[in-house]
Amino acid sequence: MDEFGRKALLFDFYGPLLTPRQQEVYDYSCSEDMSLGEIAETLGISRQAVHDNLRRTEKILEEYEAKLGLAEKFLAIEGHVENIRRSVSAMDDSQETRSVLKEIDAIDALERR
Repeated sequence: MDEFGRKALLFDFYGPLLTPRQQEVYDYSCSEDMSLGEIAETLGISRQAVHDNLRRTEKILEEYEAKLGLAEKFLAIEGHVENIRRSVSAMDDSQETRSVLKEIDAIDALERR
């Protein structure tokens, strides 16, 4: 996973634990792909304040991940589900196989909530 994808994943998992201002600045940076200057202008703060907020927020997100490991666990489960899906899909096209694939899809949907 690239750095941008990792940042987005960590924000998805731990964003609600951030302050509203941290969420706002980080969302502008990652989701909206705004520059420091654009964020500063939008929020009426300095570029330096935006920079400091982003660095502090990234550090907090990494600390949460180091302690809880939710994103890493999610990616591992996602990989296993995909491996199972591929293995079952290679089996015959019986009703039982379709039923197993349906259950795999249900697990996959649950983990994405």
